[in-house]
Amino acid sequence: MSERLIRPLTVSELNRQVRDLLEASFVQVVVTGEISNFSCPSSGHWYFSLKDSKAQVRCAMFRNRTLFMRDRPRNGEEVTIQAKVSLYEGRGEFQLIAESMERAGEGALRQAYEALRLTLQSEGLFDTARKRTLPTFPRRIGVITSPTGAAVRDILSVLKRRFPAIPVTLFPVPVQGAEAAPALVRTLQAAPRLGDLDVLIVGRGGGSLEDLWAFNEESVVRAIAASQIPVISAVGHETDFTLADFAADVRAPTPSVAAEKATPDAREWLHRLRLIERRLQQPLSRQLQQLQFRIDDLELRLKRAMERHLSKNAREVQQLCSRLKHPRMRLEEYRQRCKQLEQQLIAVLRRDLKQRNLQQTQVEQRLARQGQILTNAPQIKLTHLMARLDTVNPLATLARGYSITLNAKGQVITRSEQVTPGDILETRLAQGQLFSRVERTESSASQGQGDQ
Repeated sequence: MSERLIRPLTVSELNRQVRDLLEASFVQVVVTGEISNFSCPSSGHWYFSLKDSKAQVRCAMFRNRTLFMRDRPRNGEEVTIQAKVSLYEGRGEFQLIAESMERAGEGALRQAYEALRLTLQSEGLFDTARKRTLPTFPRRIGVITSPTGAAVRDILSVLKRRFPAIPVTLFPVPVQGAEAAPALVRTLQAAPRLGDLDVLIVGRGGGSLEDLWAFNEESVVRAIAASQIPVISAVGHETDFTLADFAADVRAPTPSVAAEKATPDAREWLHRLRLIERRLQQPLSRQLQQLQFRIDDLELRLKRAMERHLSKNAREVQQLCSRLKHPRMRLEEYRQRCKQLEQQLIAVLRRDLKQRNLQQTQVEQRLARQGQILTNAPQIKLTHLMARLDTVNPLATLARGYSITLNAKGQVITRSEQVTPGDILETRLAQGQLFSRVERTESSASQGQGDQ
């Protein structure tokens, strides 16, 4: 009787019941293991196994979750996943459905990150009121980053494209590992003493949370906040946020954007100068045209006055001529009268012409002074701007005979105590480079004693 009450299950029913049982029993689990058999088909889903020294389990991470991952994992990496326990009914395989993934150890780093962020934020280290605006035309830009990474190439390329006349000082430092944080702090503290820097770009390319951790170190964050020079933070990619970003005066999503924020666009400013020049020329042209109208009017008035005087004198001459027709006895009288009139006419004409010439000379002098003022104003401004541009040209400094000497680590040599005999030095000139070996060194003090 009991055998008739038991209905056999199909395989699908069995797998479904087991899946429901697993999902109900394990709401969510956190598992750490080594990735193996990783694959990513065109669907965008990730399939892999997590294993340790004794066992392994199949895992899947669907596309709607992988989109939030910055990097694709690789076989052999140690990761920690948050997952649901389930069963793939088609093959009856026990599996984990991953909801999130992070490399092993990142969880502790994130907790340390969040704790330090809250502490520094409570101190007001990230307040907007502390942020400084960047200068429109920096005299010199400092770049603190690795000299061999892609970030420094991107920064220098953008700076050269946007405003090549602004000199750049590179401070080579490690940006990853145990030496990174101390080197960053030393450079940030020393930068104000090494030149007339107006902006500092601090950053590196992208990476994992562990790779970027130097920019989350408390000493580095405090050094950025205490910097005497405005700092642009350019760490990682657009989705990466470090505590250095919050402490800096400006945060750039990438190193290239940081270079754009630090410099004006030379082409845009040239366009602005041309607009200003045109705006200055327009009122100048109008004033010159008005002055020309005044000159024409004065010439016309002078001509009419001359014509009136000549007409009056002509009538008098005609009257004299008519009197000449009278008896001969009055001829001499008429001659004297004509002579007097002629002298008066000449005197009047000379006086009038002298006065008109004086007025015309005064008008021409005023026009010349006004035209000179209006013409020189834009030229003086352009000359001033060109002089400013020339003062920030890095090639001008090297062309005058100066050079920059670096040691094997790429550090700038400013004192003889920084090198020892046998060191290989690189000297950068206006054109080309020199490599030399130090035979001996002399300090400033020793040279002074030798002179005595």
